[in-house]
Amino acid sequence: MIEIKLQLEPIDIAAANALTGTEQDGALVTFIGRARNKSKGKQVSYLEYEIYEEMARSELEKIARDASAEWTITDCLIVHRYGRVNIGEASIIICVSSPHRDESFQAARFIIDTIKKTVPIWKKEFYSDGSQWISDRS
Repeated sequence: MIEIKLQLEPIDIAAANALTGTEQDGALVTFIGRARNKSKGKQVSYLEYEIYEEMARSELEKIARDASAEWTITDCLIVHRYGRVNIGEASIIICVSSPHRDESFQAARFIIDTIKKTVPIWKKEFYSDGSQWISDRS
């Protein structure tokens, strides 16, 4: 199963984990990206994400399919928030299940690294004295 969700509301981490995996899977790897309170020495108040939804969904599905083709994974769930994300809240969760742990770890790492480089989702950090767009693209 590949499932992609883009949403304004907070991510339900327990529900995401419960949706992923089967009785044949010995591994469920979950990556959670959270809003942190400091970035490059500045105090962050909150984040805001903007997306190009149709293109983001298409690219996320492609990334999940590429991971499924490269590693033996059973399920892949990617949930990404947009809009305001407060400090400590999850902005993304990636759940990958497989019969063995190595495939889940490698696939999850590939997925988050590729998302950061290719998916049209933009992050803006807000500070007490202004804001700044942040990019992980090289």
